[in-house]
Amino acid sequence: MYYTHLGRSGLKVSRLCLGTMNFGPKTLEADSFAIMDRALELGLNFWDTADVYGWKKGEGITERIIGRYFAQGGGRREKVVLATKVYGDMGEWPNTSRLSALHIRRACEASLERLQTDYLDLYQMHHVWREAPWEEIWQALELLVQQGKVIYTGSSNFAGWHIAKANEAARRRHFLGLISEQSLYNLNARTVERDLLPACEDYGLGVIPWSPLGGGLLGGILSDVEAGSRRAGITLSETDRPKIEKWEALCATLGEKPADVALAWLLHQKAVTAPIIGPRTVDQLNGSLRALDIQLSSETLAQLDIIFPGHKPSPEGYAW
Repeated sequence: MYYTHLGRSGLKVSRLCLGTMNFGPKTLEADSFAIMDRALELGLNFWDTADVYGWKKGEGITERIIGRYFAQGGGRREKVVLATKVYGDMGEWPNTSRLSALHIRRACEASLERLQTDYLDLYQMHHVWREAPWEEIWQALELLVQQGKVIYTGSSNFAGWHIAKANEAARRRHFLGLISEQSLYNLNARTVERDLLPACEDYGLGVIPWSPLGGGLLGGILSDVEAGSRRAGITLSETDRPKIEKWEALCATLGEKPADVALAWLLHQKAVTAPIIGPRTVDQLNGSLRALDIQLSSETLAQLDIIFPGHKPSPEGYAW
């Protein structure tokens, strides 16, 4: 396993992040335990979850599965850089969601209880909330840091200007602020290159891409269909098909699986710390490791930019 710093922090994390969203809804608890065991065997120390995962309001199903895994002991919790999120709707009353100071504090306590841990390594805002001032948000998060319940803070699904606004507010309070941003980023979804990635680079945030395979689009969908299988829920539009045909043909010339090349491409982007992989089985987890050792040449990267055009940073992308 390879490790790197999470953004400008001194925290060392694996270059792949274990996403746990499938734990509960799609992966049984016993199988989830097996995946987490294997992740530790491989040295994959960066794990991501959220209070809303499990998708039954207020129950925190996925966090509870992880908590029961940690409760087995054996140094499991201490080996993991654990990240969870706050924002989603966890109840029926007005202050059971979003980013009020009240909800942040209550949500943190609830996540700690479900995860059976005393602290969160990375506490992420799952979405920006424009109705709460940054003074309120940082006041709540600073208190959690002072209490030892949170070590680092991060964001998810922010825009570049949100990163700037948040970290400038933190700077005024002499607080570390955001060290990471978790965002949609893959070969077929590159809009973050306009403003978000430049902001993250400038402020020293590690980028944690979610949906690195584009919801399965980049995972070898045509090859699967030709082999007689069909991926549920994936629709290939007439616009996408020519790109995917060229994409899978290029991967074939490289002698690599499309999913592995898609992850490897993200690992070649300088702002990226660790793409989130969401294995449903141990075999899927094992298969993801190949991406760590794929080196893409400048010629291959240029070919990928032709198939999946990127975005120049704004305003250079549209003005001098």
